[in-house]
Amino acid sequence: MKKILGLAVLAITMASCSATYPVTATGGEAVKEGVAQKTVWFGLALSPVDVSIEKAAKNGNIKNVATVDAQVKAGLFSTTYKTIVTGK
Repeated sequence: MKKILGLAVLAITMASCSATYPVTATGGEAVKEGVAQKTVWFGLALSPVDVSIEKAAKNGNIKNVATVDAQVKAGLFSTTYKTIVTGK
């Protein structure tokens, strides 16, 4: 019984939930990809959290944005926010 309980606790601890959803799209061509990402531990952001479209486009050297996707991955102790921009 203790092994089953231990495995259940381990499975819950290791489990995470992830959701990716589109924010916007244009008729532009998607050649490059830029990403802005930040992980927050225990709900505390110790440094500025900049996951903006502008930051992701700058990271991918994108001048004309075609699509923007936002992703949130939540775990037991951390949450990761990610903005994915494509364009040229």
